[in-house]
Amino acid sequence: MLEHIDANRHRALPLSELSALAHMSAFHFARLFKQSTGLSPHRFVIGRRIERAKELLVTDSASIASIAQAVGFRTASHFTTVFHRATGVTPSAYRSAAHGSSSTATAPVA
Repeated sequence: MLEHIDANRHRALPLSELSALAHMSAFHFARLFKQSTGLSPHRFVIGRRIERAKELLVTDSASIASIAQAVGFRTASHFTTVFHRATGVTPSAYRSAAHGSSSTATAPVA
């Protein structure tokens, strides 16, 4: 299941798809998944997307919007909001800090 999530995090991963792969009802799958990982399936997928985004922000010079799409977010705005909530900094600030720039301010996202 974790391999499937990692291989497909660039697209929508509805609970119905994940539970069908496990041959379980959505409710039963979600309960067992949370019991096993400590996170709901949705939060787990978001976490994997954020981790991949961090890697791309450091190693890839693609735009924030391109990285957002590559990891499964429909808009750069939503990606920025979720990334900031998860890490405490915006994607731009994360990239700047990773590249040693002195501009690592964590101004709120508008």
